[in-house]
Amino acid sequence: MLTRLLVLGTLGLLGNLLRQPTAHDFLPEARIDRKAVVMRHNVVVTRFDSMQSLSVGNGEFAFTVDPTGLQTFPETYQRGVPLGTQSQWGWHSFPNPKQYRIEDVYKDYQSHGRTIAYTYAYSEPTRKKQASDWFRENPHRLQLGQIGFGLTKADGTAAKPQDLGHIRQVLNLWTGEIRSHFEFDGQSVDVWTVAHPTQDQLAVRVQSPLLKTGHLVLTIRFPYAAGGWENNVDWQNPERHTSRLRPINANAAVVERTLDTTHYSAGIVWRSKASLEQTEPHTFVLKPSGQETSLDMSCRFSKRPTGETTTSFTETQTRSHRSWAQFWESGGAVDFSGSTDPRATELERRVVLSQYLTRIQCAGSMPPQETGLTYNSWYGRPHLEMHWWHAAHFAQWNRIDLLERGLGWYRSVQKKARAIAERQGFKGVRWQKMTDEGGNESPSTISPFLIWQQPHILYFAELAYRYHQNRATLEKYKELVFDTADFMASYAYWDSTRNRYILGKALIPAQERFKPEETYNPTFELAYWRWGLSVAQQWRERLGLPRNPKWDDVLTKLSLLPVQDGLYLAAESAPDSYTFQPYMTDHPTVLGAYGFLPASDKLDIATMQRTFDKVMAVWHWEDTWGWDYPLVAMTAARLGRPKQAVDALLMKVTKNTYLPNGHNYQRDNLRVYLPGNGGLLMAVSMMCAGWDGYAGPASPGFPQDGSWKVRWEGFNRMP
Repeated sequence: MLTRLLVLGTLGLLGNLLRQPTAHDFLPEARIDRKAVVMRHNVVVTRFDSMQSLSVGNGEFAFTVDPTGLQTFPETYQRGVPLGTQSQWGWHSFPNPKQYRIEDVYKDYQSHGRTIAYTYAYSEPTRKKQASDWFRENPHRLQLGQIGFGLTKADGTAAKPQDLGHIRQVLNLWTGEIRSHFEFDGQSVDVWTVAHPTQDQLAVRVQSPLLKTGHLVLTIRFPYAAGGWENNVDWQNPERHTSRLRPINANAAVVERTLDTTHYSAGIVWRSKASLEQTEPHTFVLKPSGQETSLDMSCRFSKRPTGETTTSFTETQTRSHRSWAQFWESGGAVDFSGSTDPRATELERRVVLSQYLTRIQCAGSMPPQETGLTYNSWYGRPHLEMHWWHAAHFAQWNRIDLLERGLGWYRSVQKKARAIAERQGFKGVRWQKMTDEGGNESPSTISPFLIWQQPHILYFAELAYRYHQNRATLEKYKELVFDTADFMASYAYWDSTRNRYILGKALIPAQERFKPEETYNPTFELAYWRWGLSVAQQWRERLGLPRNPKWDDVLTKLSLLPVQDGLYLAAESAPDSYTFQPYMTDHPTVLGAYGFLPASDKLDIATMQRTFDKVMAVWHWEDTWGWDYPLVAMTAARLGRPKQAVDALLMKVTKNTYLPNGHNYQRDNLRVYLPGNGGLLMAVSMMCAGWDGYAGPASPGFPQDGSWKVRWEGFNRMP
């Protein structure tokens, strides 16, 4: 498989022989030294900084640490990048004594003479608001536990961050291991931290003379769940949950956890002589015997209340090293060394760290929340319109398995998506926007009205087919594809007065600046509807099925992209798209009609050129989001503007800030934003490998004036 990927990456001319057009016809002068590229961006931390915490993980589980290599001083990081421990399965709901029902928050909207119920978030102080608040908050993702050091000074007082000196912590990206060194009370402490590649397990090795003196122990604490938009932990209500220690043998124990109706466990094993003691209702201390200066400990979190097998530090470390080396040695790679543009090193750093972060935060069995497995935002809930930005790049970097891991989740929630469509009078399935692990809708004034998440599953399925090129893939995803297309076709309303199909009203576009009761025919959604239905028809033809006549009718008669004064509008209902100030904020998704998407026969390139210039001139870039810059870059690349593509990726605005640990910072309460990382990776792969139908020089998204030396391999073309 590795050889096959390398051939595809370096000899794009063979792509048509092996599968759908992949990498551009480009032969690098020599194979990229992948390890050198990755290792030169290892993250080094030398002080306590709330924005510089580091994580290990595997896509299903992540553990975030401070400079001690564990979660010793969580308070210092609470308003930065918090020290979280999260899994895909770890969810909890507060009790519902008032028996709220989701039907309590339905709100009727009128659309073309029909009454449609949407799951709405009420603000008036009534039972409807109480129900809205409960369903927005429940279920929420859990912080599973907190593992840190208990450090005690010679005088018996607890250590503070300022008591630690000579800090040097390195995240080795090639091995997925964090090595931490610090000194405390004149003694050195060395820590190795890794995550198991296939289990929800952390493993740590500690070496220090302090283990013999009793001034260093390991503490494991379990919180209750906290509510709120940005919920983390609640340490104030110990009576609301239980933590029961069940010893297994002299070197193993399980802590069985109960929070209301949620049950899970933490299996703990250690090497060396030590004892695990429960010192408070939810606090456990692993105390060395005082005979050795080394201690290994592993902790596996499990949704099984009685626990599962926990492996040793040595085995976990070995498997972590092997797994990460395989990750970096396969798939795509890009090397900007030798470029004279001074921004090249920074772009390469962002690319490497974004690969690491999306691998541990976004490559799981369900769509991730926007802050991944680090800490909660929007109550820990995934936003399905963001799934493309989190994960579509995996396919373009020849890591299709990481994308497909999360696609099975759509089948698991398909019945609920179908129920939404049926309730609203549509066919097929209407995919949720802000949801949870079970596919439940969340009340919102915005989420239920968005539609641009609908074609995403068509895009994902098409990427999978382009990779595999086999009937098995068609059979695997055909039901999702056809049900999604059925909804899209039935959602389009036939306007008999103008003989066309329109989208809306009761719609909010991707640029969330428009009132649902007024908005119709947003440009990006029209283009995505046309592309998605066309792909669905191709799937029928590939399977030997006749074209769906309803889909064809919508394709033939769907409204054209709205134009005024030679510019594409944000929506046909917004003729003031470029004069009303609020409409020049948020996502400039009008550009996505040619960038995110390929051109259709209904799109005019000259009009998009003018639209691009207008957006670049008038947009309020401080009021955007992290994925907007890759969006702009992809449009610029397709328009033949490589300098502006690079400028967009590296635009100097707050929302395009990439922290030392690689996270895309947005604002005070959103310090992690993984759609920015995933979007960056999609844009870079497209700027290197091009897109279907492109036949120009290699690396079309980068200037050809010699300022950029771009060597790449293993990328697939974008549709």
